[in-house]
Amino acid sequence: MEICKRPDDMVRITTKELADAFIEEQISEIRAQVGDKKVLLALSGGVDSSVVAALLIKAIGKQLICVHVNHGLMRKGESEQVIEVFKNGLDANLIYIDATDRFLDLLKDVAEPERKRKIIGGEFIEVFNEEAKKLEGVDFLAQGTIYPDILESDGVKAHHNVGGLPEDMKLELVEPVKLLYKDEVRVVGKALGLPENMVDRQPFPGPGLGVRCLGAITRDRLHALREADAILREEFEICGLSKTVWQYFIAVPDMKSVGVKNDKRYEGWPAIIRAVNTTDAMTATIEEIPYAVLHKITNRITNEVEGINRVLLDLTPKPIGTIEWE
Repeated sequence: MEICKRPDDMVRITTKELADAFIEEQISEIRAQVGDKKVLLALSGGVDSSVVAALLIKAIGKQLICVHVNHGLMRKGESEQVIEVFKNGLDANLIYIDATDRFLDLLKDVAEPERKRKIIGGEFIEVFNEEAKKLEGVDFLAQGTIYPDILESDGVKAHHNVGGLPEDMKLELVEPVKLLYKDEVRVVGKALGLPENMVDRQPFPGPGLGVRCLGAITRDRLHALREADAILREEFEICGLSKTVWQYFIAVPDMKSVGVKNDKRYEGWPAIIRAVNTTDAMTATIEEIPYAVLHKITNRITNEVEGINRVLLDLTPKPIGTIEWE
């Protein structure tokens, strides 16, 4: 594959005007490349795939077929937002697949992190391929490849958003944001009219909550994790930390401790808060959270989330701890 290099004279996209110019340029390039053919896109709801989807809808409308696979490991409200923004708002040609049971059944009793990742990644490709085979006349595959992906893989992106497509599906790639850095993709997303909470969405691992529901995933613990994580995000929004912290989330381990509720002893899981800042994800520092905010988050999680009776704060920088627990 030819190494794709960002031109030295390419101006960094920092304003709406620059983003608008980029959008117009890409629209004509996409139309020239695609013509009247159909394009397939795995739309996760993440920043990159969302911006590519909005750009392609503007360029070729219903010729774009978006497939959103809900693997049951999304954060609270994320799949609903994809449907609301793209199907209802942009009138996208969107196929929505709720594969929750399929994924969670496969993950039952699987505790080893690497195995969990492989199952989730492999099954995602399987579900996507099944849908792709039902479609006719698709000649192109759109992807949210961005410039750091190319740099990290020495010119070839080894971990395409959808890898492992069958040999008989020889699709040409459409990668309109492949020369952009993440901050530029966000500026373009805002210029395209995508909601801020989608464009400013923090990094989220491909296996989703699967690597934050530590050990073997159970439905009740996954539900508790999703609810606790939503409270953390809500409170960070309220106090302004969402604007200054690069990544923040809850992890829930597969262990219980004794607690007290309604004057009775009961066993519950701990919710672990992780909040880090980084510029390159290679190293990360711990963000200081005011105690008043921690008290409020703790109070809400332990009172509102069934099954959680403690809230802990992870104070480990990277190195020595990785950003994710698994």
